[in-house]
Amino acid sequence: MQWNIPTLLTWLRIVMIPLFVGVFYLPEMQMTGPMRDLTATVIFMLAAITDWFDGYLARKWNQTSAFGAFLDPVADKLMVAAALIVLVEFDRVGAVIALIIIGREITISALREWMAGIGQGKGVAVAMIGKLKTVAQMMAIPFLLYSRPIGTVDTRQVGTVLIYVAAILTLWSMVYYLRAAWPQMRGK
Repeated sequence: MQWNIPTLLTWLRIVMIPLFVGVFYLPEMQMTGPMRDLTATVIFMLAAITDWFDGYLARKWNQTSAFGAFLDPVADKLMVAAALIVLVEFDRVGAVIALIIIGREITISALREWMAGIGQGKGVAVAMIGKLKTVAQMMAIPFLLYSRPIGTVDTRQVGTVLIYVAAILTLWSMVYYLRAAWPQMRGK
């Protein structure tokens, strides 16, 4: 494993996950209501920023690595899954929406691994629809975590609309990637 700033930022994102979850569940943190929701939102947004920043730095400094390419999406998926599970428990996201998003992530990760194993990894490389899905998710989750009005903006309502958009894009992107892999799945 190669240690560099982009990889350290990815590890930082993974370390943020128990901190993020702890805000909701650890009595030692003594946070409730608005302070808890604001703290969780800030942690999630910092993690999202490190996701963008580590990729940017890795490309800019030519510090990309196979390990970084593996670890980065794992960190992203773990953080999103943790946030969705918390949001389901606090009744801010429906379980079906969370299952669609988490299930797609598992399915496409497995598909990409399989395609790479047969030398066809480029056939399921990240496409624009997948990027749009990620943007919708990363915008929806902070609104739902905060879930309190900001002036006249009902963040819960905005977050709910965005998470439904994310779920639709999630299904659409899953179909896109499965169609791209279909010839290999059929053995042709």
